[in-house]
Amino acid sequence: MTDLVPPAEPTAPTESPVAQPEIVTEATAGRPRRPMGPLFITGAVLVGVVMAAALISFVWTPYNPIKVDAAARLQSPNAEHWLGTDKFGRDIFSQILVGARTTLYVGVIAVGLASIIGTPLGIFAGMSNRGWLTELVMRANDLLLAFPALLLAIMFGAVFGASTLTAMIAIGIATIPSFARLARSGTLQVMSTEYVLAARIAGRKPIAIAWRHVLPNVFGLLIVQGSVSFAIAVLAEAALSYLGFGTAPPTPSWGRMLQEAQEQIFTLPIILLWPALAIAVAVLGFNLLGDGLRDRFDPRLEDRR
Repeated sequence: MTDLVPPAEPTAPTESPVAQPEIVTEATAGRPRRPMGPLFITGAVLVGVVMAAALISFVWTPYNPIKVDAAARLQSPNAEHWLGTDKFGRDIFSQILVGARTTLYVGVIAVGLASIIGTPLGIFAGMSNRGWLTELVMRANDLLLAFPALLLAIMFGAVFGASTLTAMIAIGIATIPSFARLARSGTLQVMSTEYVLAARIAGRKPIAIAWRHVLPNVFGLLIVQGSVSFAIAVLAEAALSYLGFGTAPPTPSWGRMLQEAQEQIFTLPIILLWPALAIAVAVLGFNLLGDGLRDRFDPRLEDRR
């Protein structure tokens, strides 16, 4: 008779040491947490209107936006000129369309310049977090942060001359500290996680850690900052053009349209309304878009709910 061998007791399945970090980094880190809310939808609609106006201006405008027509000057909105004409007889609706192109052009270049320079600097400062080079980067960042974008742009305009390029570069340089500080703050949080520690123990190079782990986790916050910075760039460009340090004539600009229309504030105030409304729509749209993106990407807001 053979001996009966009791069955072995079932053992709990062991977890793979690699599975959990993979779930954290790939499945949950950086993934949107909530559906888009009304702030995002409203902001996207307003930004879409501005972008549509800019795109339409490339293929069609009712009139030549820079053509002077003395016989049609200072007309109220009518069937021929939907938004009226300015003191030079130029069609305001055509200028609004082309001005949207200029505004978006300045915002894209300025925010792009700030993010391309500020993000790597912030990630570098957050990953090293010691040494004289990091201190130099952050102190230079603090020094630049002390100069408002508008003041720096006025200084650039006075030295290099008023132009769209000068405004773009000045606004971009003034926005670098915002991206650098945000990228450094996010990098410090990512570098303290276990999966980054495991990657460092495994011998991964710092540039690989930055590209594989740090950048994907701070990308959502950088998008939010980019949207808010775009609104600031739109407002700064309009202010510079109003003061004569931005886009040079005859290129249409919403800020210069405001400056030229202020003379008719008591005789024909409606022509002052249109560029002011265009600036308000653009700034409000990008601000609401940034708030909506923040509600979706910021994990701290998820913890409060």
